[in-house]
Amino acid sequence: MKRALITGITGQDGSFLAEFLLERGYKVFGFARSESWAQPNNASHLSTKIHVLFGDMSEGSDIYSALQESKPDEIYNLASQSRPGASWVRAPETLMINGMGAIRLFEAVRHSCPKARTYHASSSEMFGNAKCIPQNEETPFNPVNPYAAAKVYAHQMVKIYRESFGLFISSGILFNHESERRPLYFVTQKIAYGAACAALGIKNSLELNERGMPIVARGKLSLGNLDVARDWGCAIDFVRAMWLMLQQDRPDDFVVGTGQLHTLRQLCEVAYARVGLNWQDHVVSDPELARPLETGQTLADASKARKVLNWEPTIGFEEMVGKMVDTQTGRLQTIVGNK
Repeated sequence: MKRALITGITGQDGSFLAEFLLERGYKVFGFARSESWAQPNNASHLSTKIHVLFGDMSEGSDIYSALQESKPDEIYNLASQSRPGASWVRAPETLMINGMGAIRLFEAVRHSCPKARTYHASSSEMFGNAKCIPQNEETPFNPVNPYAAAKVYAHQMVKIYRESFGLFISSGILFNHESERRPLYFVTQKIAYGAACAALGIKNSLELNERGMPIVARGKLSLGNLDVARDWGCAIDFVRAMWLMLQQDRPDDFVVGTGQLHTLRQLCEVAYARVGLNWQDHVVSDPELARPLETGQTLADASKARKVLNWEPTIGFEEMVGKMVDTQTGRLQTIVGNK
C-alpha cells in the first residue's frame, strides 16, 4: 500500500486529492494546523479515512516530524496562503508559507526521506504580466503581486533541489481551477453565491466581502474589473494531473490548464443563466474592488502535460460553474428553511 502525505489537506485541492488517492488504495496522511482542522473544512468528511498530523509550515521541526511519522512514498505540497489579492496586506506571511514553507519541506525531505516523490504546487500567477500568450513551461515569469513572487521563489528552488540533491520533485504550474469547495473569498465562488442569492430572492446576504459588507447588498453583487479573463478549469481534473506527475520516470515541471479563456462577464452570464436570470440585472462593477496590479492575460499551453502525462480536462467550464451555483443554491435553501 502506497503512503501519501498531503500538506494543505483542508483546502479545495487537498480534499479532492485525498479522495482521489483513497480510491486508489493509498494510505493518506494530511498535514494541517490544529485550529484549521478543528473547524469544518473541505476534508472533514474524510476524518475516519485519513490520518491527520498537526503542525505548521513555518516550523521545520513540525514538517520533519510529519515525514518521520507518515513515511510517505509520495508528498503533495499544497499548503499555501492561497489569495493573490490578500497577499498585498499579508506579504510577510505569504512569503513565509508559500516560499520558505516549501524550502523547509524540501530540506526535511532531503534529510528524512530522499527517495520519496514530491509534488509542489506552483501557479500561473507567476507569469503575471506575461510577455507572450499562451504560456508554457519556458515562458519567462513576471509576477505582479507578493503571492506570485513567493511562488516564483519556491518554483526556482524546486529546480535547485532537484538538480543539486537528486530529489524527485515535480512542479505543477496550475492555472485557475475551481469547484464547489472554493471559499467565498474567491471571485468565482462569489459569483456562484450571488446567482444563488438572486434565485432565492435574497437581497442582503449574511456572508460578507473583504470590505466587511454583504457580498450581495440591495440585490446587487459588486465585483471588480469584469473584463479580467482567465483560463478556468475544474479542480477534480487538476488533482489527477498532480498524481500523474509523480507516476513518471523522472521529475519535471508541467503547465496544467484548459487552453480556453473566459472573462468574468462570461462567468456571470453562465452562473445567472443557471438559475434563469440575466446577470446584468444583478451584478455591478466597483473599481475599488480591482487589484492594485492585475495579472495579465494568462492562457495555458498544456501540450506537454497532454503528451507526457496523457492528461486532458474532462469537465467543461459551464458544467463546473453550474455545479458551483447548484451547491450554493442548495446550501442557502437549507439555511433559509431553518429560519
